[in-house]
Amino acid sequence: MTARLERKADIMDEAGVRRALKRIAHEIIENNHGVEGLTLVGIQRRGVVLARMIREVIKEVEGVTLPMGVLDITFYRDDLSILAAHPVVNTTDLPFQVQDARIVMVDDVLYSGRTARAAMDAICDMGRPALIQLAVMVDRGHRELPIRADYVGKNLPTSKSELVAVNVPEFDGALSVVLYEKKAD
Repeated sequence: MTARLERKADIMDEAGVRRALKRIAHEIIENNHGVEGLTLVGIQRRGVVLARMIREVIKEVEGVTLPMGVLDITFYRDDLSILAAHPVVNTTDLPFQVQDARIVMVDDVLYSGRTARAAMDAICDMGRPALIQLAVMVDRGHRELPIRADYVGKNLPTSKSELVAVNVPEFDGALSVVLYEKKAD
C-alpha cells in the first residue's frame, strides 16, 4: 500500500515565515542579552537556509554577523539502518571552536525530537559547548524524547497522518509552510 500527500492547508505564506524568523531572531537576542559569543548551526538541509535568514535579521538589528555552521546528522540518526542502503550525506562545517561555544541550532520542524538529539550528539562529539539552544520554524508535537525548542515560529498541533512542509526558495522555489494529509491509495 502506498500513500499520497494531499494538500490540506496553507499555514504560513512568505510574509508569515519572514515575520516568524524576525521574531525568533529578536527572541534570541533578548534571551541571550545580546549576541556576544553566540553561534548559529543550521541542521541540513532546510535548517541551514533558515539559520542564514535568522543571521541576516540579527545582522540588521545588532550590526553583527554571527559565526554560522552547517551540520549533517545522517550518521547520528537512530534509524540509519532503516533509512536507506546508501543514505545521502551532506556537508558538516562548523568553522568555530565548539568547546565552550554558545550554540543556537536551527531546524525546520520539531516532531519526535530525534533529529535534535542527533544534532546535539554530533555537536558534542566535536567538543563541549557552554550551551545549546534550539530554534525551529514549526513545532508539530508528538515528541518521543524529552526535547523542546527554545524558539518556535509556529506551534502547529498535528495528527500523525499529517506532514508539515517548510518550503524554502533554495529547494522548493517558495518560502512557506504547508500542511499535507497522508492518504492511502
